[in-house]
Amino acid sequence: MKSVVSLLVLLHCCLSGAQVHKDRDGVSVNEIQQVDYEDRESRGNDIQTDKQRAEAALTHSQQTCQPDIHTVLREMSTMMAEQRVELRHTKTELGAMEARLRVAFSASLAAPGQGGDTGPFNTAITLVYRNIYSNIGNAYNPTTGIFTAPVRGLYLFRFYIYAWADSSVPTSALLYKNGHQIAIAQAVHSSGAINSSNGVSLLLEVGDVVNMHLSTGRKIFDNEYHHSTFSGHLLFTM
Repeated sequence: MKSVVSLLVLLHCCLSGAQVHKDRDGVSVNEIQQVDYEDRESRGNDIQTDKQRAEAALTHSQQTCQPDIHTVLREMSTMMAEQRVELRHTKTELGAMEARLRVAFSASLAAPGQGGDTGPFNTAITLVYRNIYSNIGNAYNPTTGIFTAPVRGLYLFRFYIYAWADSSVPTSALLYKNGHQIAIAQAVHSSGAINSSNGVSLLLEVGDVVNMHLSTGRKIFDNEYHHSTFSGHLLFTM
């Protein structure tokens, strides 16, 4: 009987130890699972927090940059408008410069439908060449007979004279620059037709004037055949 009781006691102890061990193992697994879950949840929260922070930073950056972009666009628009105005001014100035660089004229002495001698006179006069072949740049004034240089440069002038011979009245014409004699064409003969010519290149400043003079006691002839002419043009600027 004692043996049976002892066996029962021993069996109970074994069962109790096994249950205790089982309980210990069960608690350990649950704790591990709980810790692992909490760790994953913590990492998830950290990731979510980082994501929210990144989104907030991006939104702030966009909000900060947006006004700057508008400012830059406004400044660019203003600059482009100013450049367009400057371009128009530049084109206008270039057009005016090109117009000044196109300088040439040619004219004969007698007005259309007229002809005969000019001179002789008791005083010198400025010859006014009234029959205009060309006047590019309008530097020659057909009312006064004066050419005014629009730009600084080298100009070529040519002039031709014609008349019926008269030994008592020579035929001549003089080229003047700013009131000073530069060159002369002259012819004297007792009979027939006479003619002469001359030409010079002159360095002119802006506003310098060139014209033809008829001296005292001289004459020059022209008619519809345009014998006596005066021409000039800009060779190049300087």
